Amino acid sequence: MRNVVMQFYNYTEDFILENGKHLSGLTIAFKTHGKLNADKNNVVWVCHALTANADAADWWKGLVGEGCIIDPEKYFIVGANMLGSCYGTTGPLSINPKTNQPYYSDFPSVTIRDMVHAHILLRKHLGIENVFLLMGGSMGGYQVLEWSMMEKNIIQNIFLIATSPSESAWGVAVHTAQRLAIEADSTWLEHKPDAGSMGLKAARAIGMLTYRNYGIYQEKQTDPDPEKIDGFKVSSYIIYQGDKLVKRFNAYCYWLLTKSMDSHHLGRKRGGDLIKALQSINQKTLIIGIKSDILCPLDEQRFMATHLPNADLIEIDSAYGHDGFIIETKQITEHLSKWLNQL
Repeated sequence: MRNVVMQFYNYTEDFILENGKHLSGLTIAFKTHGKLNADKNNVVWVCHALTANADAADWWKGLVGEGCIIDPEKYFIVGANMLGSCYGTTGPLSINPKTNQPYYSDFPSVTIRDMVHAHILLRKHLGIENVFLLMGGSMGGYQVLEWSMMEKNIIQNIFLIATSPSESAWGVAVHTAQRLAIEADSTWLEHKPDAGSMGLKAARAIGMLTYRNYGIYQEKQTDPDPEKIDGFKVSSYIIYQGDKLVKRFNAYCYWLLTKSMDSHHLGRKRGGDLIKALQSINQKTLIIGIKSDILCPLDEQRFMATHLPNADLIEIDSAYGHDGFIIETKQITEHLSKWLNQL
């Protein structure tokens, strides 16, 4: 696929957050692949998860890109970096116009709903009046669900994988443990870009326990030498994954975005009834759940399938747990292709 340059939309008015605070303007980083057709009905918008970015063809390889089911030869593919991230959209590393310095810990809290409001601003800027397919996994699915409620006449069809309509107590517990790891870093809250980096490394280690599962660690990371008493293979793997994230992400953003996931609940400020909220989503919906996912288990997807009026649920096998949503692209393609052909 030819290299597509990251684009930026600068919204110059105040952006009001759900908590009543505001940002003085907003920058949204986004990437598009393919072209909008004459009927303007071929838009596929991909919402990304926690540490991904606006370029779905980069992080969802095998599903999005040339020769894939979501192919730029057929679709106009849009991805936007979420509010509060560190990949180009306004977040903790952005300049606070009031101080002319980065926000860091002064950046206000945001919700999934705030992120979707930013997506809507970009949609309007791009002149998109119809989204044929809105898709996302994990935290990306949170955005898809919110957006499907907020713009029922714009969003035509939705695809959800490894996601849920509200953050579970289990999910909040995991995120709290990750934030405690960040907060235990002696550099946390220092106003510098690498503040909390060792804490972020530990937070990633906690996350890796939930993204995979017992079986895949046993299969891939068990040491063949029974005499070993230190320097275990799996320890090196966890440390490596932590180091990788520290090099490409930011502790302030990670802390903030896990907070935004904790407040995810489709029924919030809508009467509090999650079932009624789901029943109001009328778009045709494909849900895929992963049998080995311990972070967002099948119970969550089955609950959605029970209460969404037009949903199909597919349960797939994968050794990779939650990470199966970005690894099992062959299986996902098979089911998504059959479903799209029925629309």
